Amino acid sequence: MKPPTTLLLFVGALIFFSAGNVRSDASDHRYKEGDTVPLYANKVGPFHNPSETYRYFDLPFCVPEGVKDKKEALGEVLNGDRLVSAPYKLNFRDEKDSETYCKKKLSREEVEQFRRAVEKDYYFQMYYDDLPIWGFIGKVEKEGKADPTEFKYYLYKHIQFEILYNKDRVIEINARMDPHSLVDLTEDKEVDAEFMYTVKWKETETPFEKRMDKYAMSSSLPHHLEIHWFSIINSCVTVLLLTGFLATILMRVLKNDFMKYAQDEEAADDQEETGWKYIHGDVFRFPKHKSLFAASLGSGTQLFTLTIFIFMLSLVGVFYPYNRGALFTALVVIYALTSGIAGYTASSFYCQLEGKNWVRNLLLTGGLFCGPLFLTFCFLNTVAIAYSATAALPFGTIVVIFLIWTLVTSPLLVLGGIAGKNSKAEFQAPVRTTKYPREIPPLPWYRSAIPQMAMAGFLPFSAIYIELYYIFASVWGHRIYTIYSILFIVFIILLIVTAFITVALTYFQLAAEDHEWWWRSFLCGGSTGLFIYAYCLYYYYARSDMSGFMQTSFFFGYMACICYGFFLMLGTVGFRAALLFVRHIYRSIKCE
Repeated sequence: MKPPTTLLLFVGALIFFSAGNVRSDASDHRYKEGDTVPLYANKVGPFHNPSETYRYFDLPFCVPEGVKDKKEALGEVLNGDRLVSAPYKLNFRDEKDSETYCKKKLSREEVEQFRRAVEKDYYFQMYYDDLPIWGFIGKVEKEGKADPTEFKYYLYKHIQFEILYNKDRVIEINARMDPHSLVDLTEDKEVDAEFMYTVKWKETETPFEKRMDKYAMSSSLPHHLEIHWFSIINSCVTVLLLTGFLATILMRVLKNDFMKYAQDEEAADDQEETGWKYIHGDVFRFPKHKSLFAASLGSGTQLFTLTIFIFMLSLVGVFYPYNRGALFTALVVIYALTSGIAGYTASSFYCQLEGKNWVRNLLLTGGLFCGPLFLTFCFLNTVAIAYSATAALPFGTIVVIFLIWTLVTSPLLVLGGIAGKNSKAEFQAPVRTTKYPREIPPLPWYRSAIPQMAMAGFLPFSAIYIELYYIFASVWGHRIYTIYSILFIVFIILLIVTAFITVALTYFQLAAEDHEWWWRSFLCGGSTGLFIYAYCLYYYYARSDMSGFMQTSFFFGYMACICYGFFLMLGTVGFRAALLFVRHIYRSIKCE
């Protein structure tokens, strides 16, 4: 019995929309003049290190009385958001001019703490009626000074808010730091600081429903769109040329093969067979390490389903800009609910391969992706705790994730495994397998696994290369990515190229009378993940300004998990395409 995939995804959608789609209630409020509009301070951190963020009041700002933490959804916590009530009072349509909210004598230690933050380009982030506010906390004056010891460090003490409203709704907010109102932090001495803010209100015709368009437009400016479409056209041309070339060559070669083998059957029976027909008795011989192979297929199928469902949600507009934590919530919930697919696929295929220990196979399936991810999380969370960063998950959140894994992921994995074991499906092999395997003839070095993987991974990677930069700049930077339709087209292109290149390499391998194509097709399909990880090295050193142990370990640690997921997913796509192809060609000939 096949697990009810559609039902699982439907339940996932319900859970996600009820618990994860975290548009705050505040964004639906209508206000009267003088009403309190919620303003939350979120985090501060070095601008070039997006993972290294700290609580707003970890810096020695004035802490108002009765600071309250905002209750956050799971995705917000995973995203590193830690919202607290901000010190400013921005009541609806209540203008203020240079109002002082705090006077404070900064001690030498506090001056030094602020100076280190200014030196590292610290920014702050707040949310006003769910609209994001960004700003730098200070500036470094370097003009005309070659020696860093002569640099001047200043803290901004006056923030100017400009808020646009339409009738009784907040539409837009901009924050500007007053460049003339500064506190000198250059010397290690006590300093008097008077923190002020100004609030100006302006009316606008922009409707409330379009207030997020401003942030979406930043990723779809005309010159950006031109680059995206150029990337897609380039990729499409690559795909058409590749698929056309491969289809023409393979069809012509296969046609000749079929004619040749048909003539051979009519000729003398003792005529020696050559090429891929020669190994028909070995081509469906089950691979070594069949439990690991089935587990890899199960995990890859689950990750493929997860990716497709994430694309579905993105295309219907769930992941709009600054929908805090929605993507993380979706990933956790959908991954948990699709574990039944992994269990069913792995167990069913393992039993088709005549495996006996299906329980061990199920355990391997459950830990194949989650295991490395868990170990990486443990290390990186320890690093975040040592840094006192907001990326460190609270104990309660870890318990929630553990409960999801225990009460949802594991039971569904087991249920899927049982359904797969009881499906009683047999492996569909169009030819019989001989008792003893033939010896594989010696092959040149370029037909070995690693050169074939390099060839198989390069073409799909070249099809997605340009789009990768924008995704990295969004995930590991401060750009916003909203062109999900283009990303989905690129993903489809990636799948097509992966499938075709794996099929082609599988044919050449069989034509060389090498019948061990199972693992090779999986490794060739998944090798794009290795190219993406190599791109990580290039991006880190050539295209980003990230630095420090915490940011480096977060970048390479989590990217290793993501690329490993790509390896499993695309490996599954490659093997499935190769399996369809191999079944087709051996079904088309007559074998004794």
